Amino acid sequence: MPARGRAKSPRVQRTPQRQLPKRKAAEISSNSSGSTQDNDEVEDKSTKKMIRSCERSRCPCQRPECFVTATDRCARRSGVTARWYHLSPGEHYCNECFDHFYRSHKAGYRHYMQWKKQWVSNSKNSDTSIRSYLADMHLKYWVQCNKENCRKWRQLTFNKDITPDLIKKYHCGMHTTSTKNGGVISCSMPEDKLVQQVISHPDWLSSLVYMPLVKKSPAIPFLSNYYPDGVGMSPSSVKSAQQNGDVEGVNSYFQPFYQPDEEGKANCVRPDVMEEEEMEEFPDLAKNHQIYLALRNICLALWNQNVKEMLTMRKCAEHCIVRGLVRICLVSYLEKVFASLTRKGLVNIGILPQPQNTLLPQKCKQEKVIVIGAGFAGLAAARQLQSFGFKVEILEANKRIGGRVWDDGSLGQCIGKGAQIVTGCINNPIMIMCHQVGAKMRKMVDKCELFQETGRVTDRRLDRRVDFHFNAMLDAVAEWRKDVTDDVNLLDKLQEMHKTFVNETNLTFNEHEMKILQFHISNLEYACGADLSQVSALNWDQNEEFEQFAGDHCMLPEGYMILLDKLAEGVDITLNTEVTDINYSGTDVVLTSVEEKTWTCDKVVITVPLAVLQKEKINFEPSLPIQKLDAIGSLGAGIIEKVALKFPRRFWDKRVQGADFFGHIPTSKDEKGLFGIFYDMTPKGNRDGSSVLMSVISGDSVYTIQDMTDQEIREKCLQVLRAMFPQEEVPDPTHYFVTRWSEEKYARMAYSYVKLGCDGEAYDAMAESVNDKLFFAGEATHRQFPQTVTGAYLSGIREAGKIVDVL
Repeated sequence: MPARGRAKSPRVQRTPQRQLPKRKAAEISSNSSGSTQDNDEVEDKSTKKMIRSCERSRCPCQRPECFVTATDRCARRSGVTARWYHLSPGEHYCNECFDHFYRSHKAGYRHYMQWKKQWVSNSKNSDTSIRSYLADMHLKYWVQCNKENCRKWRQLTFNKDITPDLIKKYHCGMHTTSTKNGGVISCSMPEDKLVQQVISHPDWLSSLVYMPLVKKSPAIPFLSNYYPDGVGMSPSSVKSAQQNGDVEGVNSYFQPFYQPDEEGKANCVRPDVMEEEEMEEFPDLAKNHQIYLALRNICLALWNQNVKEMLTMRKCAEHCIVRGLVRICLVSYLEKVFASLTRKGLVNIGILPQPQNTLLPQKCKQEKVIVIGAGFAGLAAARQLQSFGFKVEILEANKRIGGRVWDDGSLGQCIGKGAQIVTGCINNPIMIMCHQVGAKMRKMVDKCELFQETGRVTDRRLDRRVDFHFNAMLDAVAEWRKDVTDDVNLLDKLQEMHKTFVNETNLTFNEHEMKILQFHISNLEYACGADLSQVSALNWDQNEEFEQFAGDHCMLPEGYMILLDKLAEGVDITLNTEVTDINYSGTDVVLTSVEEKTWTCDKVVITVPLAVLQKEKINFEPSLPIQKLDAIGSLGAGIIEKVALKFPRRFWDKRVQGADFFGHIPTSKDEKGLFGIFYDMTPKGNRDGSSVLMSVISGDSVYTIQDMTDQEIREKCLQVLRAMFPQEEVPDPTHYFVTRWSEEKYARMAYSYVKLGCDGEAYDAMAESVNDKLFFAGEATHRQFPQTVTGAYLSGIREAGKIVDVL
């Protein structure tokens, strides 16, 4: 048995080391670090007793103090014990307190066993040692004074769990802290020397012999299906009940964490895994990944619980609740983790009040950035940079903001001449912004009746059969490209696959079925923004390699401009300013407009559409790198057009029920892409009886209508509708409009596509910065989400983070 209570009289000569009892071999060995040396012994002349120092190698503590004091025999005052157990360089417990919880006849044993039972039931890796128990339940908390002229760390005197509210309100002089003799601690008193040991030693974390786990994490309701210790949380503060991932009070579209065995959701993180790029950024936490996970998950959970308020580092720190000196270390790391998540746009995005203090380092205030273009990409970059502390100005060539988002109200309601639909709402930043400003969202019903030219609705079984065949053709293309490198156009490859199916399976397709097949091809051309004869068969869907936004598709009845107008608030924007020259040869970047006015800045973010770059409307000095020029030339600038018609009554109601859109089967290949889909744009609850239908023109039909007048396009659209509804009297529209994106001087396109001979790496090349001075954003620079407003927005957020990274 080891010595218990007071040690015997000190001896001059060393004696053979006594054999330790068979307690927990792992506990004893881990605390001694495998050392075979006897403990250092210091003779206290006043007590004539042996005072031992910590036996852990490299621990600087010469006279430990027990933080537990669970028994009257505790060595905290005398310093005399048979053994000191190490938790950190400033936190130890004595052999007497160890026995108090380890021995079954001792009073502390029952408390330890209660804790152990809960820990085992909730934890993944059950380290139920006395060491873990004392670290989780008996270490004292450290908090920071909230007075700005103090900010000193103080140790709390009580042993109860603390709350974020206490951390938020704490200041020196509160009854929760006191001096060793019971006096009140004031701001003027020096900070404990242990604090500086933690802060000044970069390897302090490696001196711990236990894994610190946070308590009462705000991520608990998100992660109920995970073992708490696997995601950096203490099992003693988490209930074991499992949920389906939904969190009460949180929008169902906000799902920042994957649930176990779940995959394929964009803007979602694995809460129990430190990704490779995270390990590269925080190599010192790679071996203690639970710490990083705990800190990252705290930030993401707090942000998703309230996206209407700017998340601050201080609020995150209030929820970083962990016992012991390690909290000082974790709050220091938390600042870096929070800054990283902010730069990446995983927190604090969208439409938020500009912070009083910059979110990132003060050096951002010394830089000026000019953004060219006031569309979603430009406004996202500008607003994000401004929140970081940069001086930002936007130069917009057009007389309006929005770029390829252009809402029209001439028909009595909002109709998007450009984008108006959100594809995939879960974790989509557009949904975050809608939530922030209270914008309305209309969930779209996934139902589309297909009308023949005779007015008959296509039998659903027939529709499903052709749809299955079309998807099988796409699957066959996906298999084909695994073994080839030479590209062909997608239309030819689909036709080849169709013939192969027919020959190998003896399938027969009548004339009507072939027309339905043409409808599906035209719908794919609408998605690509181009005739499939121009699209790469090898890489047309290259973005499917990455996670995409899941969930519902929604229409914004009030349009995207409600978000853009809010994004533009407080941002310095100059309209009617076409930049024609960018000179980045010197220290500064010099921009010149068509009116020969000049601007000087440190960095410039270029968000003009791909088609404008292809037409070389901006001269760069020096010329852009060849890789950038190749990417600009290799991607395709897709075109679609829209027609919207306002009718005095809903003549389609009897035939189209419970659907937001319906399809038109082309009468021939020549009409493929001509009014293939009609969207019912009428707001719910419309009372005046009038309604709006909006249709799309895609593929080769885009070029067919270029020589037609708006009136002729209107009549052609009416002709199609009257053929689709022969039993109804289709009235003339009271108002209408036709878009001409191909003629818009500052757009000349709808969205990009992967042209024949091109691949997804062109998007990456488009996104590459030049000399850390020129940065590029826009949907054609986002490989994961091209062709979308979301991609444009996220590209702006991305470039803002890149500018911070190069400082």
